[in-house]
Amino acid sequence: MIDISKLIRTATEDTGLSNFGEDTWQEGLEVLAKSVKEEADLNAAGQASFERTVVSLLSRRLEVEDWHVRYPEIDEESLEAPLIVLGLPRTGSTALHNLLAQDPKVRVLRNWESTFPCPPPETATQFSDPRIALVERQLALGDKAMPRMKQMLPMTATSPIEDQFIMGHDFKSQVFMPMFHVPSYVKWFDDEADLVPTFRYVKRVLKLLQWRCPPKKWRLKNPSYSQCIDALDQVFPGAQYCMTHRPVEEVIPSMADLYLEIASVNTDSVDPLWLGEVAANNCENGMRRMLSFREAGNEHRFFDIHFKALQTEPIQVIENLYVFLGEKFTADAGAAMLSWREETPRDKHGRHEYSAADFGLDRDTLRERFRFYSEKLGSSIV
Repeated sequence: MIDISKLIRTATEDTGLSNFGEDTWQEGLEVLAKSVKEEADLNAAGQASFERTVVSLLSRRLEVEDWHVRYPEIDEESLEAPLIVLGLPRTGSTALHNLLAQDPKVRVLRNWESTFPCPPPETATQFSDPRIALVERQLALGDKAMPRMKQMLPMTATSPIEDQFIMGHDFKSQVFMPMFHVPSYVKWFDDEADLVPTFRYVKRVLKLLQWRCPPKKWRLKNPSYSQCIDALDQVFPGAQYCMTHRPVEEVIPSMADLYLEIASVNTDSVDPLWLGEVAANNCENGMRRMLSFREAGNEHRFFDIHFKALQTEPIQVIENLYVFLGEKFTADAGAAMLSWREETPRDKHGRHEYSAADFGLDRDTLRERFRFYSEKLGSSIV
């Protein structure tokens, strides 16, 4: 039984706060809770996970608003136009984000900051903050529950992360899709949800995080931005984009397998066919919207990177990206990136094995379905 009012009350009691800021989060929470109740078939662990997730997201939103109310100068922070990494999931964007994060002149959203944005980080303690150890312990528990995750999405408390959970503070995020079987929520998110307020809120959190802990040159990454590109552009109109690519017949089964690993914790009746279908649908929606956006006078804002090139010559690829950005690529940044690559090889935690057939997917059919994408961007993909 899901009682939203009880979860809201728990968050306010836990934090001692009551101001949630803009009234933009309620609809998403209501749609999500209804979808979970009617469709998710949660086991006991899944029920606890859902309630814990909702209370945590509400609590973090309360804390963010409290800091903004007490220190209104935070909202006056200037936020430089970011570089935003997007495209299909499972295309090397996580590795790219980690490489970009090695440049000391740039700012990324770190895992521990996403989990606990308040109190906002400070430069002097950003590498010793006790929340880092706390998140490391949480990751260790996650490794036990989902042992294959390290093969698919290795991370640490200090590594850069997508802003899925920050978007989750507004309850409009794809983070819920792999966690719970929520077809109705997915359809609402894809077709009806207004993401402009959500991205305004993301910007609000970024200002908070950089307030006492610069730099302010952000490198953001989130594959699901592709589905929300028009709303994203309204809030970050000066952003430049880096789009990562890989053949779809590799991407979509890998994406579905990642979803399977996450979903299996929360239900005893995982539907692999739905996971394959929703992965393919999300990718198609995202690429059609992305290509439309690029064709609408925005092509010059995009830098394309192929998965193979990033694997074989990452530093050269990033040097070219810096040329595109009009920024200087320093020897120190290059050395730090190369060091990270050598210390974090692909398949460090074992090779990720998966089968398209397990998810009702056919590689040839996927290639044909996404011909509109591969023909448009050509060698960037194949």
